[in-house]
Amino acid sequence: MEGKNVHRGSGGKGIPWFGIGFVILVLAGVGLLFTSIPGKISRHLKEILRSAPQAADDAEQETLALQIEQRLRTEYDEKLKAELAALKPTKQPVKPSEPAPPAPVMPQGKVTDVRKLGIGIPFETEVVFSQGQTAVVERKLEDSFTASYQLKLRLPKAAQDISEPGKGHPKLSEILPGLTKMLPDAKISPWYVTLYKNKSERIRRDANALNELLTKHNVFDCNTILHLRSAGGRKVFFMQAEMDVVSDGSDGDRLATMPDSIVNSTHYQPFTSYGWPKRTKTPNPMVAGWEKRIENGTKELKDPATTADRKRWLTDRIAMLRRGISDLKARSYLIAEYDPFIVIPVNLLTDRSDPYAPKVGDYAVVIHAGKAYPCIVGDGGPTFKVGEASLRLAKEINDRASPYSRPVSDLSVSYVVFPGTREPKAGPPDYEAWRQKCHELLQEIGGLGNGYELHAWTDLLPKPPEDGAPPTAE
Repeated sequence: MEGKNVHRGSGGKGIPWFGIGFVILVLAGVGLLFTSIPGKISRHLKEILRSAPQAADDAEQETLALQIEQRLRTEYDEKLKAELAALKPTKQPVKPSEPAPPAPVMPQGKVTDVRKLGIGIPFETEVVFSQGQTAVVERKLEDSFTASYQLKLRLPKAAQDISEPGKGHPKLSEILPGLTKMLPDAKISPWYVTLYKNKSERIRRDANALNELLTKHNVFDCNTILHLRSAGGRKVFFMQAEMDVVSDGSDGDRLATMPDSIVNSTHYQPFTSYGWPKRTKTPNPMVAGWEKRIENGTKELKDPATTADRKRWLTDRIAMLRRGISDLKARSYLIAEYDPFIVIPVNLLTDRSDPYAPKVGDYAVVIHAGKAYPCIVGDGGPTFKVGEASLRLAKEINDRASPYSRPVSDLSVSYVVFPGTREPKAGPPDYEAWRQKCHELLQEIGGLGNGYELHAWTDLLPKPPEDGAPPTAE
């Protein structure tokens, strides 16, 4: 049935060469894997959303839940695919007979190996061999085959004074001269501690299960998160980090067609956390792809060969797709390829106790390489990483950016978010209005320095009808 970002198929073959016994073993393993996935997803959803004791707008909350659910399902599907691939043996060509090798010698002593893992950290192993008793005896002894694993990680402190953030952005005080006045009273955000607590818990969990770890790059992705306050009382959520790329979102009113590679993708997320009621009757192009996935899943459900565990998984997936289609028919969303926005961890977006925690729709200014880009908080991301922006914003900073290539790899991007500034009613993007509002907010904290100005975005899509106008036909 299935095949973030525009980021599956098999041909017909006979019984594999390695025998039907192995096939039965693999199928049993697959059944066990599929059985546990819905429960894990449910637990993760509860963990992430439990920080919202007071629900946000119902539509917004439902969209956040759909986003998280789809991300978790994709993560588990990819993990399962990798595990199944690892189980499949490779058929080795038959070699001509060779002379018998000399009698082997039992290994003794220590064998060490040092290499750099793909996630960017050095990894040293030491295997110690010694002569034991007979296998009948050794297999009963707990200490005959043991392993220990120690992972070391230094958790970074948050940069707080102007000299420390300045290492990431040497002209920051020139672009935001008012920052110098606010920094003496700056408070390290508790969200910085929460971020690294979430990272450490994830690393510990994955290390205990010998799963793939966060990359070193994604562990050290945030230089600081500060709570600032101007003399006039304007609150600022200031974050200095890298920039990764998101390519989510869809809106039939402004973009009626999308490439087949996106429409039929099982990874692309058609939602963003920021959304508004549809203005036209033009269908969202992603609906067709999701309806096709339901059709394929329904056919598989009717297939007598489909196992009970697989049927439960399909039923759960189809229910999620139907909820999503209902949402896509009623609401529109930002489109990362066209709209400038940033991503904030979802646990901040759902928090209702911290006045500095950004919310969906809050205004923000991204500063990098001497330029300031107005935008909004448009989407929610994982709770263990920060520094993400839409493809449109990323490509403006670095034209080589793509869903698979970040525009900025160092911690030189400053995210200036103004909490509590979102409009009472969400609507389609109005870039000039965003720019004007960001200008006014910057003025409250000292404005931009001499010679600097806010970037002016060009609207690349037609504007939908004004709110209140009757829906238009396609």
